[in-house]
Amino acid sequence: MKNIGKLDTSIRIILALVIFGAGYYYQSWWGLVGLIPLITASISWCPLYSFIGIKTCRVAPKVIS
Repeated sequence: MKNIGKLDTSIRIILALVIFGAGYYYQSWWGLVGLIPLITASISWCPLYSFIGIKTCRVAPKVIS
């Protein structure tokens, strides 16, 4: 089940790129921390959000027929 919306996904991808860039610039392995927001953005699910109970994605309305 998804719990990350489009805006949150975009922010996580940008954050991952910034972390990768900083890790490359400073020649540090800490740049690999950027994998966390990149992976959570790619699968649209964040375990921390799930634990806390946050959802930033829109839920489609149920159609009653």
